[in-house]
Amino acid sequence: MTAKSAAAAARSTVYGYPRQGQGRELKKAIEGYWKGRVDADALRTTAAELRRTNWRHLTEAGIHEVPTGDFSYYDHVLDTSVMVGAIPARHRAAVELDALDGYFAMARGTQDVAPLEMTKWFDTNYHYLVPELGPDSVFGADSTKQVSELKEALALGLTARPVLVGPITYLLLAKPAPGVAADFEPLTLLDRLLPVYAEVLADLRAAGAEWVQLDEPALVQDRTPAELNAAMRAYRDLGGLTDRPQILVASYFDRLGEALHVLAKAPVEGLALDFTEAAAANLDDLAAVGGLPGKRLVAGVVNGRNVWVNDLTKSLATLGTLLGLAERVDVAASCSLLHVPLDAAAERDIEPQILRWLAFARQKTAEIAALAKGLAQGTDTIAAELAANRADLASRAGSALTSDPAVRARAAAVTDADARRSRPYDERTAAQRAHLALPPLPTTTIGSFPQTAELRTARADLRARRIDVAGYEERIRAEIQEVISFQEKTGLDVLVHGEPERNDMVQYFAEQLTGYLATQHGWVQSYGTRYVRPPILAGDISRPEPMTVRWTTYAQSLTGRPVKGMLTGPVTMLAWSFVRDDQPLGDTARQVALALRDEVDDLEAAGTSVIQVDEPALRETLPLRAADRAAYLAWATEAFRLTTAGVRPETQVHTHMCYAEFGDIVQAIDDLDADVISLEAARSHMQVARELAEHGYPREAGPGVYDIHSPRVPSTDEAAALLRKGLEAIPAERLWVNPDCGLKTRGWPETRASLENLVAAARTVRAELAES
Repeated sequence: MTAKSAAAAARSTVYGYPRQGQGRELKKAIEGYWKGRVDADALRTTAAELRRTNWRHLTEAGIHEVPTGDFSYYDHVLDTSVMVGAIPARHRAAVELDALDGYFAMARGTQDVAPLEMTKWFDTNYHYLVPELGPDSVFGADSTKQVSELKEALALGLTARPVLVGPITYLLLAKPAPGVAADFEPLTLLDRLLPVYAEVLADLRAAGAEWVQLDEPALVQDRTPAELNAAMRAYRDLGGLTDRPQILVASYFDRLGEALHVLAKAPVEGLALDFTEAAAANLDDLAAVGGLPGKRLVAGVVNGRNVWVNDLTKSLATLGTLLGLAERVDVAASCSLLHVPLDAAAERDIEPQILRWLAFARQKTAEIAALAKGLAQGTDTIAAELAANRADLASRAGSALTSDPAVRARAAAVTDADARRSRPYDERTAAQRAHLALPPLPTTTIGSFPQTAELRTARADLRARRIDVAGYEERIRAEIQEVISFQEKTGLDVLVHGEPERNDMVQYFAEQLTGYLATQHGWVQSYGTRYVRPPILAGDISRPEPMTVRWTTYAQSLTGRPVKGMLTGPVTMLAWSFVRDDQPLGDTARQVALALRDEVDDLEAAGTSVIQVDEPALRETLPLRAADRAAYLAWATEAFRLTTAGVRPETQVHTHMCYAEFGDIVQAIDDLDADVISLEAARSHMQVARELAEHGYPREAGPGVYDIHSPRVPSTDEAAALLRKGLEAIPAERLWVNPDCGLKTRGWPETRASLENLVAAARTVRAELAES
């Protein structure tokens, strides 16, 4: 096919779409089901209506081929485990008794059975459920979900393409099941898994699928020759099947690199590649391998992970270059639109001029459709769209919001000394122990306590002016009093104020910093039914006035025990926001760090002796390619130290991280120079404690003993057993006792019981240590 005919054939598509609905109907239905207020049929009806609504929006926007199978009640990786029959032994009885309840048991656990481990989906804030596999794993195809959703779309007269997690990515994301040797490699199960994928592909073809997309984002990471060979074998075998639809292998989030050579030669009909700035090298690499003659290329030229309008002229130039490199070039976003909010048009509180700069999922589908039309029919057919786009880009570039000379001057004046504590750790820890006088194995929590219905109602009432600020603040004071009283009675050693005034750990601060925009309806799925509204980082950052000092000081006035000041760190403020794309991330991080440094200094001046600066996103934001990591970690760790380095030696600096592969960044954790770090460890059975020990981590650490992403209450014996395991790696004088993460999403009954058991476990193990 010539470049001209390839352009004429150009069509538009997406890889996935937000699941929740405009009013988060899916969240409400699922949580209603968990509470017994919604039955299974009603839940399924809601889900089907949301799928139809999504497909209708896509087709009305001009999308030619819609995805199916990307919809999920909880997580698409968990859906894949169900599809291939990888049900952990401890959950099989529940799944056999009731498939839906068993599905949620794998995701959330029950009082008697632990859930699957949860961690981040590559370098995003989306969490997936980690498959558990072992040498005895037996797979079996169950394509019910995939086939039924395809048939729903086809019945509506749509051109639909099922989207599945590919076999290589699925196995590379998996971990050894409990009781299986830690060095077991799930990828060795590939030959056992491929026949299951073959059966699913045959089922989808029989149901009417012309194309099936197999997502292989794991191939954009550094891969060994053995892993690349496995990918070659997988797509040689799947491509060689006769009873199958056409196969589109999709990658995103970064460049394919060595894997592009493998997939370009594979007997599959199409590849989907990311051509945004994060993966710009894909264009050169594709030319270097001779393109994709005879194949379909789906070009991800619209950024699926950020909210800024696309530069349509630049994207058309990229698409034009690609026309000579494939049989057919189609237009898409760089990845699933799951990672952006649904519709910018729903925002009423953002200035109209600024709203022009933003593109959420619905706006991005319009951009994709316009690009496909311009590519197929010529730019004259989208002249109005191009003119409006140029005006939007010029409006943003020329806005005073994007540049504050005072902020830039302060950031430019930073020196190396500004990011170093005044005393080394050994001297600081002696001063802190004398000042705080804590017992061995000190107990604490991560920061937040349950956000009750009463608190959410109070915030809604304040927004609706049903109560005034004084009435709202009285409610916050009462909640803080209750939280402090409970912690004292329970016996926790270092307390928190519970964060009742905070809607979200990033949004709360973003709303008080210059340069940020907050949305009202910009919900994005983090995990399961947990949705967040990432703020939008639009301009230079500064802190006009203290943000947390008043409530922390009030909490401290209620108790003689230390109360932690709680802040979100600069890297997490970036990672869980939609960041600027017009300056380096490191520059933005330094601005945020300086704003937070002012808050840290004010907390200390107000008498706060323990200050926690959370950085759960430090690992999440780690570049997927090793070659890019050193530069990132240099500015990321400097930003944390810049935030915290100005305090006195006796002020104890904590940080917190959760749900990530910490072993990849142990040296960076060391480089933060925090006095204490708390980490998620309960679901991963204290793996991080062993990783810290292997590194020789010299500071204090609290690997979590209470999994807060499950409603189950850990017993005292269970928490004590985890503590003993932690002591095998971390000396008692450096071990803290805490939950995995904040308690915002939990209810008060389970929180009370779990923390009482946590404190009892600490006392039990302290007594054992005293006797030994």
